[in-house]
Amino acid sequence: MNIPALLQHSHQHLRKGLLRTPFRRYHFILPSSIHLRSGISCSQPFSSLEFHCTQWSLLSNGVKRKLCVQTTLKEHTEGLSDKERRFVDKLYTGLIQGQRACLAEAITLIESTHNRKKELAQVLLQKVLVYHREQEQLNKGKPLAFRVGLSGPPGAGKSTFIEYFGKMLTERGHKVSVLAVDPSSCTSGGSLLGDKTRMTELSRDMNAYIRPSPTRGTLGGVTRTTNEAILLCEGGGYDIILIETVGVGQSEFAVADMVDMFVLLLPPAGGDELQGIKRGIIEMADLVAITKCDGDLIVPARRIQAEYLSALKLLRKRSKAWRPKVIRISSRSGEGVTEMWDKMQEFQELMLASGELTTRRQKQQKVWMWNLIQESVLEHFRTHPTVREQIPLLERRVLTGALSPGLAADLLLKAFKDGD
Repeated sequence: MNIPALLQHSHQHLRKGLLRTPFRRYHFILPSSIHLRSGISCSQPFSSLEFHCTQWSLLSNGVKRKLCVQTTLKEHTEGLSDKERRFVDKLYTGLIQGQRACLAEAITLIESTHNRKKELAQVLLQKVLVYHREQEQLNKGKPLAFRVGLSGPPGAGKSTFIEYFGKMLTERGHKVSVLAVDPSSCTSGGSLLGDKTRMTELSRDMNAYIRPSPTRGTLGGVTRTTNEAILLCEGGGYDIILIETVGVGQSEFAVADMVDMFVLLLPPAGGDELQGIKRGIIEMADLVAITKCDGDLIVPARRIQAEYLSALKLLRKRSKAWRPKVIRISSRSGEGVTEMWDKMQEFQELMLASGELTTRRQKQQKVWMWNLIQESVLEHFRTHPTVREQIPLLERRVLTGALSPGLAADLLLKAFKDGD
């Protein structure tokens, strides 16, 4: 199909036609249409069959939309060998077909710290991202999955709750993915990764996937690659993603920056009302669940529910459409778990209708980009030749008290700047 013929069609047909058109760069103006009421100007190279990122710009003389088609996949794959391409293609094909082994191997790839494997992981993620956006368009722009973060102090019953909750969801026809994060030892660097062993029934369910991962020293109760693992799980067809974090403190709530809904699980008799007023993790919660509400703990659970309800009234709301709720649940008897799921669905519907869910996800992507930039800059700083030479000397001088930590940091930063 030639360019003049393409220009007489709608922009949906245009995009399909461009993929079949052998040209490198073209500048054209689309005729006005009922939807656009203005022409469209586009000038961008088209040299790949896979593209994304459509940008729109509004000008004072009407609505003028600029379609930018980026060939990022080609740029990523140019340096790969045939063997590496086949490996990435195999993982991608198996992943979107719902093969759990390929999903597990893909998450292992993105968790790798090997430089070459990091590059392969980014190629795979880019392919999955393109597929993910196509599926969202087919779903009328609605998110493919509901992301839920579960956090709370150690012993709150997070793993027990997830097993009961996950089984209930799979019986209702959902596909559930659990990303369980275990703390790594500061001494040995190892991690028990014991969450999967405590979810024996759910781990045998073919509609559920449980992936324990170590934090490797990352603060915030999540791993560096948790956000990327969420994308892979959604690409694998899982429509409910549960992220269970380590037992967290008042300031460690990074999980809230990667989920749609943040649920805080608290055991009964876990502190008085002042505990709930503290700024920090309580502010981030969309739903507070008091666990272990059975037997002798029913009365303490009711009391702490009332205390947290009054405490939440003093905090500023995160959302205009949703007011945080406090409920009681029991993973042993199942009391309150169905009602909790109803509340979560109500939250999702309200946030989707108000547009806040889309806005929240967009902000999360920006936050996560800067988090990765900070990590990469720090790693680049540590491995810089000039800095690496001076670190042992300055560390010894700080240890002996001959140099203040602040001055040592300034000297290293100066060496880094001068070295570049």
